[in-house]
Amino acid sequence: MSDSSKKPGQALDRLFASDREAGEFRFDAAVARVFPDMIRRSVPGYTTIIPMIEVITEQYARPGSHCYDLGCSLGASTLAMRHGIGDRDCILTGVDNSPAMIERCQHYIALDDHPLPVSLRCEDILDTELGNASVTTLNFTLQFVEPARRAQLMTRIADATLPGGVLILSEKIRFESETEQAIQTQLHHEFKRANGYSDLEISQKRSALEQVLIPETLAEHRQRLTNAGFSEVMVWYQCFNFVSMLAIKSP
Repeated sequence: MSDSSKKPGQALDRLFASDREAGEFRFDAAVARVFPDMIRRSVPGYTTIIPMIEVITEQYARPGSHCYDLGCSLGASTLAMRHGIGDRDCILTGVDNSPAMIERCQHYIALDDHPLPVSLRCEDILDTELGNASVTTLNFTLQFVEPARRAQLMTRIADATLPGGVLILSEKIRFESETEQAIQTQLHHEFKRANGYSDLEISQKRSALEQVLIPETLAEHRQRLTNAGFSEVMVWYQCFNFVSMLAIKSP
């Protein structure tokens, strides 16, 4: 597994610890500065998903192909893919539309000791040129894309994926059962409390995210991925209302 012990300066996430004006959640410099702490304490299973992206990439990365991390943020999944690729001749590209995220991601890439070059693009993933892909990752990214544009993005990814290639898609989901939705949401909030977040922080961040993070059901994800051209869609990880799926294109 990749070495995650060397990290640029990080800060404790206290962005929502005091009363603040309501507004949309933004991936700006303030969020980038605390992002590693924020996502570790907010997303159950994140510290399992990242190393498993390395395992999956190791299984499916094909020499001479492209590998993409779409919505790479600070590059945690990019680095996992980098180490999963190993010494294969792949082109690895990370894409994010936040300049603050890309800037800090560059530091993480530079600190990592793997020799594979990583190309970083600061652009909208909806506009990114894709092709000849064996592994593509969207790690908690699609949920921030406007719902009406998600099908088009999945189709573009499927079209760009080589036969036998894969998409790793991690998402926060919602449940068709109101009872299950309530229970899973409560368990997620308890996870946050166990990681030191106050009720005020949980409430204010939830209000900010509700305006930009639109979750969908597993059935909706499966149908969209199948319609896009992937032949197999499976959930390989779930913790509360967070899942990671593997979509495979027919060989």
